[in-house]
Amino acid sequence: MPVTEPVTKIKKAVIPAAGFGTRLFPATKVVKKELFPIIDRDGRAKPAILLIIEEAISAGIEEVAIIVQPQDKKTFKTLFNRPPSAELFEKLTPENQKFSKYLVDLGDRITFLTQEQQEGYGHAVYCAREWVDNQPFLLLLGDHIYRSHQDKSCAQQLMEVYHRHQNNVIGLATVKGDLLHKVGCVTGNWQEENTTLNISEIAEKPSLEYAREKLQVSGIGEDNFLSIFGLYILSPTIFDLLAADIANNVRMKGEFQLTTCLEKLRAAEGMTGYLVDGKLFDIGMPNLYLETLTSFI
Repeated sequence: MPVTEPVTKIKKAVIPAAGFGTRLFPATKVVKKELFPIIDRDGRAKPAILLIIEEAISAGIEEVAIIVQPQDKKTFKTLFNRPPSAELFEKLTPENQKFSKYLVDLGDRITFLTQEQQEGYGHAVYCAREWVDNQPFLLLLGDHIYRSHQDKSCAQQLMEVYHRHQNNVIGLATVKGDLLHKVGCVTGNWQEENTTLNISEIAEKPSLEYAREKLQVSGIGEDNFLSIFGLYILSPTIFDLLAADIANNVRMKGEFQLTTCLEKLRAAEGMTGYLVDGKLFDIGMPNLYLETLTSFI
C-alpha cells in the first residue's frame, strides 16, 4: 500500500492587531479596537481579541502570537498576563474570579510581537516570521470575529479541510457584486460543490466588470462572488513572498499587502478555498461594530 505523508499539525496562530483604528476614532484614541467589548453567548463582555484567540484555541492551536504596536504591548499584556488588583478581585463574583485565572492561564500561550512601523497588513504578518519558525500556521484578523452555524467552530472547519487536502486553505464567503471593491475575491473549480474550491485566481478588490468576466463561480447565483472570509492556513512560504515584496518595495496604496502574496503562493503551491459554514463579523467600522453588537449573540 502507498505510504502517505503525515499531515503537519498546526500548532501556531498569528493575529495582527497593530493598526490605528482610524475609522473608529475618537474611541480608538483611548481603546484599541481589538479591545472593544462584545457580549458573548455566555453573557460575558469580552474584548474582541479574546474571542479571536478562543476561535484559534477551538481549532487545536497551542500558541498564539499577537502583532501589536510597541506602545500597546503593555495594554494587551495587562489583559492576559496580569491578574486584577486585589481590590477589584475581591469585588468580582466567584464566576469572574475563576474567569480571571482563565485569562492569566491563557496568557501563558500568548506571545506579543511588535510591528515597529505600520506599513500594511502584509508587513504585519511578516513580523511573525521568526516566531512561526518555518511551520504552517493559522492566520486570523484582529478586527474580525466569527460565529459558526454548526457545532464546529469556523477555524476548526478550516483545520479539517487542511487535514484532508494537505494544502494552503483560505476561508471563503459569498458576497454581492456591489461589495467587491471592499474585499479580496477568488475563483476556481469546485472540488466538493459549494464547499471546497480549487482556487485558480485571487484578486484584490476587483471591479464588478472584471469579476463578471474572470471571477464567476458556478452555483452561487448571478452577481454573487466568493470573497475572502478572514481565516487562513498558510505555509511558511508566504514569508518568503512577503520578504521579496518588502525588499523590492512592492506596495499597493502605499502599503505591503497580503493578497498579492497569496496569489503568488497559490501559483507556487496551490490553494484550497473553503466556503465557511458561519458568519464573519467585522468590527473595524462604526456601522459594522454596531451590527456585531446587535447580531453576534
